[in-house]
Amino acid sequence: QVQLVESGGGLVQAGNSLRLSCAGSGRTFSTVAMGWFRQAPGKEREFVCAISWSNETTYNTGSVKGRFTISRDNAKNTVYLQMNSLKPEDTAVYYCAAGLLYPATGTHQYKYWGQGTQVTVSS
Repeated sequence: QVQLVESGGGLVQAGNSLRLSCAGSGRTFSTVAMGWFRQAPGKEREFVCAISWSNETTYNTGSVKGRFTISRDNAKNTVYLQMNSLKPEDTAVYYCAAGLLYPATGTHQYKYWGQGTQVTVSS
């Protein structure tokens, strides 16, 4: 069992940065793959990036590659999403998720989800 809690969201101007955190509980945190997804109003939940238990990373190349960076600190049971050069189209609720598959880009491939944190980017 893994419980996840996101934090770090907020309102920022375009071009600025935010770092999201996702704190996990459970002794198995270091053995699961972690992913970040986002969901804008009226849209489906979209894959952003993922990181494996051995720190391999995968990104949604179409929207965030080169601007977002995922990392994890297993000693702190935490995964991070560093978001730079934010754009208004990055506005969404951001969710972290944990699963046993990597690389995994589909929501159905993740077993555990956080409650989400709102990111709003103003122009």
